[in-house]
Amino acid sequence: MKFLIVFVALFAVALAAPTDDAAAQIQRSEADVRPDGYTFNYETSNGIAAQETGQLKNIGTEAEANSVQGSFSWVGPDGQSYVVNYIADENGFQPQGSHLPQA
Repeated sequence: MKFLIVFVALFAVALAAPTDDAAAQIQRSEADVRPDGYTFNYETSNGIAAQETGQLKNIGTEAEANSVQGSFSWVGPDGQSYVVNYIADENGFQPQGSHLPQA
């Protein structure tokens, strides 16, 4: 009888364990790719989400460059939601988030 109680208790603990990120499912995914730019966004069942838009600037010139802006978010192990907004262009990757240190 003790074995059965211990087994049931361990089974209940295993069921209550947090969801493994490897088992996360894609809830939503959209993308649009064009010659002069793109957009995409997605969300997963474990709380990860991202969206991004990219554009080609100064097309046909020596200064031709990609300009990207977007954001991504996730739920940390502490249960808190984190969001990073960013721009990436000829000036490099420029992230911003309330949890990131400021220069």
